Amino acid sequence: MDEFLSAGFLHRAFLAGVVVSGLCGVLSVFVVLRKMAFIGVGISHSAFGGVALGLVMAMSPFWTGLAFASMVALLIEWARSAGKVEEDTAIGILFSASMALGVIFLHLSRTYNVDVFGFLFGNILAVGKEQLWEVSLLALGVAVCTICLFKEFVFLSFDEAMAWVSGLPVTFLRYFFSILLALTVIVSIYLVGIVLVEALLVIPGAISRNLAREIKRMTLVSASVAVAATVVGLGISYWLDLPPGAVIVAVLCGGFFLAALRARKARMS
Repeated sequence: MDEFLSAGFLHRAFLAGVVVSGLCGVLSVFVVLRKMAFIGVGISHSAFGGVALGLVMAMSPFWTGLAFASMVALLIEWARSAGKVEEDTAIGILFSASMALGVIFLHLSRTYNVDVFGFLFGNILAVGKEQLWEVSLLALGVAVCTICLFKEFVFLSFDEAMAWVSGLPVTFLRYFFSILLALTVIVSIYLVGIVLVEALLVIPGAISRNLAREIKRMTLVSASVAVAATVVGLGISYWLDLPPGAVIVAVLCGGFFLAALRARKARMS
């Protein structure tokens, strides 16, 4: 216990985990309400191409991944808005192209054996001071934007047609939310990795739908559940020497099944 409380890398992991999971919990409500789970998958896996490019060019994979994820998020929303192709088709094409580029870039890199595993599956215990600042600043920016546009995002999530009629800038809001989603995906990579980040963007919101009905309460429940799962997951992974990202996701999945059972019992009573 003394080692757990005194280790600096654990303090950074804890802070980064709380910041990232809380942010994911907030956006998760909108992802679930707008049925954007598959879009989240496309954006998260598209970051793989950017991460691999950063490793090849000896640049920060964090920022190259951010650029790739943002570009793909905008392209998905453009395809969705313009109606050029079906949304799931566009996501599948961009998802496949980004992953293929990532594999090609990794083939050209000599450092992927050391670095890429952490980006794929998360390595929050390796978060340094610089990474903690990057994560915190980006998360703060996304949180501020989400708070400022909270009512607009709620309106968009429940009735997009009425939002158009009411004069809201729906196109801007959709593109802007996609960018916020891309930023959240990137900051989450340190916590659970590219492969598992989708869980943080879907499961907390799904849990909150079983436990709350009012949107603000759903958001609070979702953020609280995500933070609690991260804290519990980090503790379990430390004491049992297990991968933190996978344990956090496992805790979230367990929480979802418990919430679903509770909701079922409430409906039957």
